[in-house]
Amino acid sequence: MVRRRLLTALLISAALAPLAPMLLAPPAAAKDRSDPDFPNIGYATWTDDEPAYRLYAGDELDFSVGSAPELNKFVTVQPDGRITLPLIGSVMAADRSLEDVQASLVDAYSHQLLRPDVTLAIKTAGPLKVFVGGEVDKPGVYDMPGDLDALRAIFMAGGFKTTAKVAEVVIIRRGPEGRPMMRTVDFKQVLRHSAHTDLVPLRRFDIVYVPRSGVSEAALWVQQYLRDLTPVDLSFSYAFGAGGIVR
Repeated sequence: MVRRRLLTALLISAALAPLAPMLLAPPAAAKDRSDPDFPNIGYATWTDDEPAYRLYAGDELDFSVGSAPELNKFVTVQPDGRITLPLIGSVMAADRSLEDVQASLVDAYSHQLLRPDVTLAIKTAGPLKVFVGGEVDKPGVYDMPGDLDALRAIFMAGGFKTTAKVAEVVIIRRGPEGRPMMRTVDFKQVLRHSAHTDLVPLRRFDIVYVPRSGVSEAALWVQQYLRDLTPVDLSFSYAFGAGGIVR
């Protein structure tokens, strides 16, 4: 049980750590509270476009070298985000696209082989998880059983509490170039009108937060719940304002 909790925590750390610099950044509207160490970057504009897949801890990869098949092997992205390969050692893979990692491997093996025709493919994706918190009965980290939308994730977490602000559920997602995106969804309308289809299909490591009073308290949950669960210091704290993030 302890081992599984630690693995989950490491996965969370690997998923959220790249977002930390973005989440720390205050919006332009909050310059009086800004930190000179961070630029005024708010949320990226929400988009439903599917970004390039990024590797995470737990992904199993098929590594092969056409000119040196004895080097072929299956490798797993470790909790520290690295893969270990013959001749070149450890390479950072987490939070990078498959194409980006493969290009780095070609460059690395060009110093070892005459024909570094390296191929990297995903054999098995690691755990697909989402985070559900706030005014739900059982907040926590949940596996994605195939396609999953935000409403079903909330039901997996025990459903809304009577104190939930159902009309302003917060969804946080990693967007293009790693920038965080946030949107809210009115599930009161969804539950009242069966024709309403805005269920928000989820992606790996999405955060679903059900507030009691509004989006302003989402930061408290992210800070307390994720930091308490994760043994690695994520070192970020933020609050949500009308224009974006306020540090």
